Amino acid sequence: MPELPEVETVRDGLARHVLGARIDRAEVRRDYSVRRHEGGPVDFAARLPGRRLVEAARRGKYLWLTLDEPGLALLGHLGMSGQLLVRSGDTLATESSHLRVRLHLTAADGEPLALDFVDQRTFGHLSVAELTSTPDGLPGGLGTDMPLVPEPVSHIARDLLDPAVAEGTPGRAALVDRIRGRRTGIKRALLDQTVVSGIGNIYADEALWRASTHYARGTAGMSRAQAGAVLAAAEQVMREALSQGGTSFDALYVNVNGASGYFDRSLAAYGQAGKPCRRCGATIRRDEFMNRSSFSCPVCQPRPRSATR
Repeated sequence: MPELPEVETVRDGLARHVLGARIDRAEVRRDYSVRRHEGGPVDFAARLPGRRLVEAARRGKYLWLTLDEPGLALLGHLGMSGQLLVRSGDTLATESSHLRVRLHLTAADGEPLALDFVDQRTFGHLSVAELTSTPDGLPGGLGTDMPLVPEPVSHIARDLLDPAVAEGTPGRAALVDRIRGRRTGIKRALLDQTVVSGIGNIYADEALWRASTHYARGTAGMSRAQAGAVLAAAEQVMREALSQGGTSFDALYVNVNGASGYFDRSLAAYGQAGKPCRRCGATIRRDEFMNRSSFSCPVCQPRPRSATR
């Protein structure tokens, strides 16, 4: 499933390739892919023509393109297999068999473009959403200086790449206290998008391995230093992933499914069951966790006696 570094790679690519473009026509190929749009597919297609794309922003795993109509944005979530592909030139005639929505665009220089939403498993979605102010009045998400977010995103917490919660800021201190104030396991807290957004199963496992912390460690019993170390590790691993995957978006293709870049070269814990730990040599183990898997080193990350289930 695309996680924060992959979605940020998409946001950056959109910022470089489609901002300033005018939407000429919106073509919905599968109604289910715009199921979150309140007016349905017909209204979705009617709201976009004539609008320009002025800003590409992201919070957690949500991304949006602010429109030149005040207070509106094209909001997207990639789900498990979604991709946003920019077509131009000879590739305009190219269509994926999983094409769900196509936006026909005219770039600022007059070049015809298409922005395709391709989604094999159809868990992703697009919608036109109203923008609302953020509770703290700070910029709404990465890529924007405006304190606005789409209304469906207003409950999503800031992520660790957001300057508002950078290490050493009051925002980071408040996030540490928020985690310590919960009665749950540390991995569950990391995956809770209302606590801190953008961390998925893969980066949670990698962060906990780097911080030598078991996934079931109770948050209430963690010191500020311990909770801070886990967050610092999570930020570090996502920044490294972003730096290694930041060139995967071009005018033809964006890879957000983990098939290349960071995933197949640098993972120390996730998916490494049966392999030796890079730090101590013990065998990485896999446990069932929240209907998925959790990978850890039994030596570097011993299960605490007070672990939460």
